[in-house]
Amino acid sequence: MLKRFGGIIGPLVGLLAICIALSIMSADFLTIGNLSNVVKQVSVNAILASGATLVILLGGIDLSVGSLLALAGAVSARILLNAGIPECIAAGLIVGIVFGIFNGVIISYGNVAPFIVTLGTMTILRSLTLVYTGGKPISNYPDAFLNIGEGSIFHIPVPMLIAVLVLVSCHLMLKRTRFGRYIYAIGGNEDATRLSGINVRLMKTLVYTFAGVLTSIGAIVFIARLDSAQPQAGAGFELDAIAAVVIGGTSLSGGSGGIPGTILGALIMGVMRNGLNLMEVSAFWQQAFIGSVIIVAVLADQLRKRRA
Repeated sequence: MLKRFGGIIGPLVGLLAICIALSIMSADFLTIGNLSNVVKQVSVNAILASGATLVILLGGIDLSVGSLLALAGAVSARILLNAGIPECIAAGLIVGIVFGIFNGVIISYGNVAPFIVTLGTMTILRSLTLVYTGGKPISNYPDAFLNIGEGSIFHIPVPMLIAVLVLVSCHLMLKRTRFGRYIYAIGGNEDATRLSGINVRLMKTLVYTFAGVLTSIGAIVFIARLDSAQPQAGAGFELDAIAAVVIGGTSLSGGSGGIPGTILGALIMGVMRNGLNLMEVSAFWQQAFIGSVIIVAVLADQLRKRRA
């Protein structure tokens, strides 16, 4: 039992320690309003991090998440104002699928390093977003759409429900399906997986496509929360998503980790940012603090490998 849950014990203890410390240092931390705000903020990052988990388990990386969120959000917003909610959601998902396939094909069939491909895609998508929006935000959505970002069902925020649905689906897919087992196999030993007859190139393309879809879902929730699709939206979101995955115990080299750890990692990121804001820590210092936490998490991952 300890071996089975050993990978998430560290992040869980860390999360509890941070929550206890913040509840002592700030009387506002444990208020219902603040916790509700934390949950809504964490939900978007958790959705993005679920896609990042699949990619990293595969042994890859995706730096285009933030820029894809911006473009998918902008396209969804424009369609929403000219059509309706179903068309808006479909348009956003199509953007995610198209660029997910683009990343996957170039990486898999072009044999180009994921870091280089997604770095290039990040720049392309940001440029397309600025061209598409003219550098101006798209806002003023109908109330029915805003409920996706700010509404609640039985007092549970809708963004949280969407995030839970996404995370549970990804977890079941990884643990209960052949597709999930192939992801772990490729991340653990790509050559051996290929020699066993699995179409590794197709698998990689499908994973990046799936990650693109999840990013689009996060984009729809995000613009519904803000009632605005900003051309610079999502800047740095890829780092938050990767940080949540790494802090949660998933190895950057692939093959080990999973969604439960990512959930804890996203919560740690959200709670830390919220706590730093409550204590009025400068945004400049916040970035340094978050960066330090990421480095520590990566070092811990390397230590685990050496001990293994």
